[in-house]
Amino acid sequence: MCGRFVDPNLRGTEHDFSELKINPIPRRFNVTPTQDVLTIDPGGVGEYARWWLIPSWFKGDNPKEWKATTFNARIEDAASKPTFRGPWKYGRCLIPAAGYYEWTGAKGSKQPHFIQSAGNEEVLWFAGLSSRWHDLLTCTIVTRAANSTVHDVHTRMPVILNSDERDAWLKGASDPEIGAGANLRHHPLAPFGIRDDGPELIEAPD
Repeated sequence: MCGRFVDPNLRGTEHDFSELKINPIPRRFNVTPTQDVLTIDPGGVGEYARWWLIPSWFKGDNPKEWKATTFNARIEDAASKPTFRGPWKYGRCLIPAAGYYEWTGAKGSKQPHFIQSAGNEEVLWFAGLSSRWHDLLTCTIVTRAANSTVHDVHTRMPVILNSDERDAWLKGASDPEIGAGANLRHHPLAPFGIRDDGPELIEAPD
């Protein structure tokens, strides 16, 4: 799964904020579900979306009325789930990140880990699905079984796409093995709270 991540540094990339023509929000190092996150649609347009997908057909009037846990969607079955079926067909997007967090250990003594790219490209491109509910754009991060670079931390990981896979995903690829080759590294962190923020969160303890 992916329940917390770090905003990307897009300066100098093909998706620099100046090219996206949106107002960047201050960079966050502890993004949590229901916060706004940057999404990139198949046309390369950037837009902020609420990270907790609400399907367009939901009849409620308040986002809090949607009770299902939908900040992640499993690539193995998203296409067949009523909640994700429409976004799977019509709501493909990318969600850029600098890395994400997972926790190991027993409840009450959880050890956080920061997971990031092990290659030359700093930005991780998560496969995402988006859904416009009323006037609110919402999204989810698609996950898959963890590969060998992270399975010692968690059994699941975001679907992380290389440049060829990004194009394929946005065009509707359905291969459940997409993102399997993501090369990641991780290190343990000092414990932190849900409201903590700042670059010190991702620094390895001495």
